[in-house]
Amino acid sequence: MKPIWIVDDDQSIRFVLEKALLRENLPTRSFTNPQEVLKALAETPESEGPQILVSDIRMPGGSGLDLLEKVKEKLPGLPVIIMTAFSDLDSAVSAFQGGAFEYLPKPFDLPKAVELIRRAVEESQREEVAEERMTAAPEMLGQAPAMQDVFRAIGRLSQSQVTVLITGESGSGKELVARALHKHSPRSGGPFVAINTAAIPKDLLESELFGHERGAFTGAQTMRRGRFEQADGGTLFLDEIGDMPFDLQTRLLRVLSDGHFYRVGGHSAVRANVRVIAATHQNLEQRVKEGVFREDLFHRLNVIRLRLPALRERREDVPMLTRFFLQQSAKQLGVEPKRISEAALKLLGTFDFPGNVRQLENVCHWLTVMAPSQVVDLKDLPPEVLAMAGTAPVDNEPPAVAAVPESVGSAWASPLPASVPPVAMVVSPAEVSVPGVPAWESGLQAEAQALLEAGRTDVWDVLTHRFETCLIQTALANTRGRRIEAAQKLGIGRNTITRKIQELNLE
Repeated sequence: MKPIWIVDDDQSIRFVLEKALLRENLPTRSFTNPQEVLKALAETPESEGPQILVSDIRMPGGSGLDLLEKVKEKLPGLPVIIMTAFSDLDSAVSAFQGGAFEYLPKPFDLPKAVELIRRAVEESQREEVAEERMTAAPEMLGQAPAMQDVFRAIGRLSQSQVTVLITGESGSGKELVARALHKHSPRSGGPFVAINTAAIPKDLLESELFGHERGAFTGAQTMRRGRFEQADGGTLFLDEIGDMPFDLQTRLLRVLSDGHFYRVGGHSAVRANVRVIAATHQNLEQRVKEGVFREDLFHRLNVIRLRLPALRERREDVPMLTRFFLQQSAKQLGVEPKRISEAALKLLGTFDFPGNVRQLENVCHWLTVMAPSQVVDLKDLPPEVLAMAGTAPVDNEPPAVAAVPESVGSAWASPLPASVPPVAMVVSPAEVSVPGVPAWESGLQAEAQALLEAGRTDVWDVLTHRFETCLIQTALANTRGRRIEAAQKLGIGRNTITRKIQELNLE
């Protein structure tokens, strides 16, 4: 792993951070001022540069914010943590505007600082993997099995010029598939022309498709080539074909049949060598039954049909697409790309996205503009996503109580001597509940009552032991065994949790 670079003119700060990070097996490299860092960056290959940068904000040799700006120019994806003893709003805002990963006011709690640095390291490594995947496969639209079927179909059609009908919900990426079909076809050297037949008024659509001659109608002052002529030698993508006016369907059928058409107001047949790819979100069979879509045109278009899955059918693609769209949004807006936490990604993966991939892209635009920090967390997600979170578990699993690991549950229900039955395990919460008191507290009261009636004189020690064991094991399960983070979440110190783990024999 690459080292963590620490920049601070205070030797004691550097020493303390170095020792704390080395205990966590995190390599470090220290500097006393920004000039040293910039010189080292210029002399060090990117593959051997910093994993993250932790910098003071005010140093004799320059400003940490200026250093942040210069480092971001060279390494835009590098997480930078800004430290300062001047905990004012202006510094925090400037740090985040400059693309800082996080803002750490001095004096800081050392375990919290180490945990923050570890989180930045994990985020950096995760982003590196994601970037490698996107670099290796920039055209990939997804990795879910449903999308792999689409990719295989594109591969089989790569040397074909057959007409293709793409079906799928709005926003699912039908035009992207059409572009991929064109790019991997023998026509890739020709133009790709797209037209949304539902977005153009009926009176103008004929002219858009087939062009018009000069004087064909009021305002037609010059001859204009239509989309079919523009796409000559390439591919014409007809989006939302199900909404095409019925009388124009007849003209389209004729073009598909013999390749000839007439411009509006024209008398000479025009021939265009065009491959047609059509797309719709509608059920064309039903449209045919309703009499609003020509059956012969349907069969002419429906030579090869590709069904594009909705985003909710390929939830495993949400993390990759989210990171890609966050990168895209940042590039468009000229800002530092936001990162997104695992918890936020997990929740996004449970959202149904009625607007499909397009809606996810819009969410990423929203986050790029509205999320307050560089790392998007659960609380930063849009209201419609958070509203859904209030009614559905994030993991699509049973409620948290049922999902607690066995070891955690058994810690609270650890066996008592045979003479004293554990009342909380045999009496339902409803039977022991007290109005206004949570069920777990009622269970605790029942346990205490049973121990007291049994004449025990160590009730405090017995229940405290079980209570602390339950809390610590639950916190460790939540943080995947990371003690510092577990202590932080419980609100106790690192030394306290270490001592308790030893006392309770939880090693």
